[in-house]
Amino acid sequence: MSTDIPSAADQLLLDHAHLHGLDVTAKMLEVWRSRRLLPGNIPGGGLGRGKGSTSSPAPESFDLVLGLARHAGRGKRPTDLALLLFAEGLPVPEQTVRAAFNAAVDTVTVHGDDEPDGDPDQRLDDLADHIDDAGLTVTLVPARARRIDEGIARLVRADGQEWPPAELAAFDENPGPSPSTPKDAALAAAAAVITGSMSLEDIGDMLRAMNPTATAHPIASLVETTRKDVPEVADTVLTTDGHLALGPVRDARDHLHDLSTTTPLEDLARAWTTAERVRQWALDLCTRVEEELATGRLGEAVGEWQNCRYAMAGLDLLSALKQRDWPPAQHALDTLLLLYQLAEFQRLDHLVPGCHWHLLDAEGMMPPPTRELLQDLISRNASPTPRAGG
Repeated sequence: MSTDIPSAADQLLLDHAHLHGLDVTAKMLEVWRSRRLLPGNIPGGGLGRGKGSTSSPAPESFDLVLGLARHAGRGKRPTDLALLLFAEGLPVPEQTVRAAFNAAVDTVTVHGDDEPDGDPDQRLDDLADHIDDAGLTVTLVPARARRIDEGIARLVRADGQEWPPAELAAFDENPGPSPSTPKDAALAAAAAVITGSMSLEDIGDMLRAMNPTATAHPIASLVETTRKDVPEVADTVLTTDGHLALGPVRDARDHLHDLSTTTPLEDLARAWTTAERVRQWALDLCTRVEEELATGRLGEAVGEWQNCRYAMAGLDLLSALKQRDWPPAQHALDTLLLLYQLAEFQRLDHLVPGCHWHLLDAEGMMPPPTRELLQDLISRNASPTPRAGG
């Protein structure tokens, strides 16, 4: 029962916050406990002769109160606070942390979620009709990336060069590609969420649409020709209808919920930090390229940008630029997507032992922080394991 007079244990926490220049009230402690952000006080022995009993703050409460006081404010959801405390390494209750990651997954919604038990094919048809009627689209290339691509193209042409080089462009075996439109991409992305899979054709089309200035796209071509180039591998990793789904075919959000629930907290924390480093790497690369373009020269940063834009790291570049704001829930979702991606790499290695993991060392194939995390996961798993970077 709440009173205006804090208990002796709570007063210790209030005094602790005051000593650190933070304003905390007894009511705030009550609210934080009700939201499972702060543990209750630990009961002690009785005072005797009807004078009640004593209690003391849980040892972790002192650090948590300081963290909560720093981050709490208007508009901050309890799940945001849980994630921010977790990011600082503060001992927020594990159940609260996992609930916050699960809540981040629940922010991903798709038309028809209120009727999940319907016929899957009919749901996809209804989804396509909804996207068409509502005019929904996906931003494939953010404005900043488009300006950089166009600036590089102008300098390349002025320098008498071509990109990609002819010897690289020759690897694109698709004579008549059909890149996704923004509406196509919206449907493919939504369908990938509810089925947990995507066809090779859709992947290739989206890769091409994400790099519209490219005269050729060898990486997209490799995806599109998988069945022809490596039929045994294709039969192993693709579903009967030609979709890439290494794990059980189900809603991708179910996979992410599983990761929220089962991933060791240490791995969640490492992935959280890695997701932040990937975003910073992407934004820093953009700045370095823009600085080179301002001087009218094609330097090291431009070369790294070009390699990334043609390979998988380019997806992280575009994602960072799409998200001008990066709230804790999105950070948590990106963390789980990163873990999902790395789990698929490891699952693929078990399906096709000895895959060409050395390709992940090639510049542009994977952001450097992601590669470091993959190496760490590899070193802690039993053989057979993929090899990246060594």
